[in-house]
Amino acid sequence: MKLKITVFLSLCLCVSVINAFAQKVDKPNKDVQKILKKVSAKKIEEYNRKLVSFGTRNTNSAQDDPKRGIGAARDWIYEEFKRISADCNGCLEVEKQTYLQEKARRIPEPINITNVIATLKGTKNPDRIYIVSAHYDSMCGDSRDGECDAPGANDDGSGTAAVIEMARIMTKYKFDATIMFMTVAGEEQGLYGARHFVKEAVKNKMDIEAMFTNDIIGGAMKFKDRPDRNIVRVFAEGVPSNETERQARLRRSVGGENDSDTRQLGRYIYQIARQYSPKFGVRVIYRRDRYLRGGDHIPFLENGFAAVRFTEPHEDYDRQHQNVRTENGKDYGDLPDFIDFKYIANVTKINVATLASLANAPAKPKRVGIDITRLTNDTDLKWQANTEVDLAGYEIVWRRTTEPFWTDSKFVGNVTKYTMPDMSKDNYFFGVRAVDKNGFKSPVVFPRPTR
Repeated sequence: MKLKITVFLSLCLCVSVINAFAQKVDKPNKDVQKILKKVSAKKIEEYNRKLVSFGTRNTNSAQDDPKRGIGAARDWIYEEFKRISADCNGCLEVEKQTYLQEKARRIPEPINITNVIATLKGTKNPDRIYIVSAHYDSMCGDSRDGECDAPGANDDGSGTAAVIEMARIMTKYKFDATIMFMTVAGEEQGLYGARHFVKEAVKNKMDIEAMFTNDIIGGAMKFKDRPDRNIVRVFAEGVPSNETERQARLRRSVGGENDSDTRQLGRYIYQIARQYSPKFGVRVIYRRDRYLRGGDHIPFLENGFAAVRFTEPHEDYDRQHQNVRTENGKDYGDLPDFIDFKYIANVTKINVATLASLANAPAKPKRVGIDITRLTNDTDLKWQANTEVDLAGYEIVWRRTTEPFWTDSKFVGNVTKYTMPDMSKDNYFFGVRAVDKNGFKSPVVFPRPTR
């Protein structure tokens, strides 16, 4: 018995030491903390209830009724972005991106689909873009039905309200890179708005470094007493959706299935949450999305952009995609009284902290490689120099191959190559990230074998 207790305590101590070591957190930036204090659950509720007041936001609903339907919601979001822009002396470029969608399985007649976009231009690196998005359309039990009540408070009035709130508070500040606040339509019919945006982005060669979709982040009240209430899921795929066969062979050769750009983005969000939101965290889900479901990040992934989905940990399926009704004494329907606006505010804060950190950080280092010209128990890393004038240098990070997150790091200065002595590339995963003089860090780049 004593032996068992000793072994148990030793194991606990080891786990404790490992966790403590893995949980090193950078000191929060004071300017980012100031921004987070501006996030208002009250404003989020105000936006959410306004969206619900349009009765339905189904993509097939009326576009010319000033009070009901997706057209009224579209115009209100546009005007709200314009009001926010007026408060920051016209700092936002607000636009409606519209195209004609032909008949499809969930679209009975050709219809205009409009994305409403507000762009906050970066001051130093405006071509580098970060997108935060939600879909403002909704549906009841039938995605084709444009007449039924479809309040969509959680799906996805929660995400849309969060995006508008992000625009309201972040436009009071300046960022090095560009942030786009986007609300899209046609999601419930097949991700149409997002697909159109991505098509145009590829055509225009936009440098989109990361995309977040916030979809169903309302914190369903049905699960308010669950022990994991204070987390949000971040879905981050491992194997890239657009991977070629040549890339797949390389990935298999180095064991890189857990180190895509999107997986690194998920780790970045996780670390930022620990830095700025110690009481409300992130659970990274190693999947592209949930079973039988999909979100607006998928078209971005399919075209090679790093993209993740934020979603509450437990979804209330009595509320989602349901006609508003009472049946056998049970209520159905996606109404505001069944979501938690403080929960949405917490998710909003994680989005804001991450966007602010990304948009102020240096770009990810390019052409990062592990030099394989020599057989050695050292690891030789190299990369291309960044161009930012406020660059401090680079960090090398590493973890054992069985660890889900980066556990160790070493600042190596403003250099373009570095050798990790007595650390075999066969035994660890390595990565490189850029760091500026204010301590902002880029996401990690996973190296590829080079000669």
